[in-house]
Amino acid sequence: MNHLRRIGVAVVAIAAVFSLAGCNGGDNNPLPRGNDPVRPKGHVDTDKYDKVTLECQIVSPAEIGKAIGGAVGSPDFNGAICRWTVYGAMRMTVTFNWFEWGSMSVEQRTAKKLGYETENVKVNGSSAFTQTKAGRNICGVTAKAPSRGIYTWFVEAEGGSSGDTCQSATKLMELVLKNSA
Repeated sequence: MNHLRRIGVAVVAIAAVFSLAGCNGGDNNPLPRGNDPVRPKGHVDTDKYDKVTLECQIVSPAEIGKAIGGAVGSPDFNGAICRWTVYGAMRMTVTFNWFEWGSMSVEQRTAKKLGYETENVKVNGSSAFTQTKAGRNICGVTAKAPSRGIYTWFVEAEGGSSGDTCQSATKLMELVLKNSA
């Protein structure tokens, strides 16, 4: 059997295994995964993931409020991203992410592809870069995380211009680098 034919047979075999793995009904009654009558669809046992939002706690809401200059509303966690709303002279949206396998070069290229202007800076002696977008009062600061990956803080003033969002994002990066060292 030639090399290409063996690869083709392997691909078909793998596809067959994955298509059968989605059935769990038995007795000629296939059900797609997630339609288990014993466990309701969408049920997630969060007790198994007690530290899932740990990265959202590296900097406390009080520290975020002090750095931005306002009172912090309820935090929100979505995937790998933590969000807060800060109420002060105007409403600010604050976003933090820690991509444990991210790299500075990939993040900077991605920011440029998304239309952000970037500038290399230093934060607490660490290499970092800012991300700004014309026409929006938004600034992100990305730096290498001390353990692995990258941290990014974004601060955006909602409506109008109030304060320096890059200064606020930089203060938050200083805090997270200090608290996680």
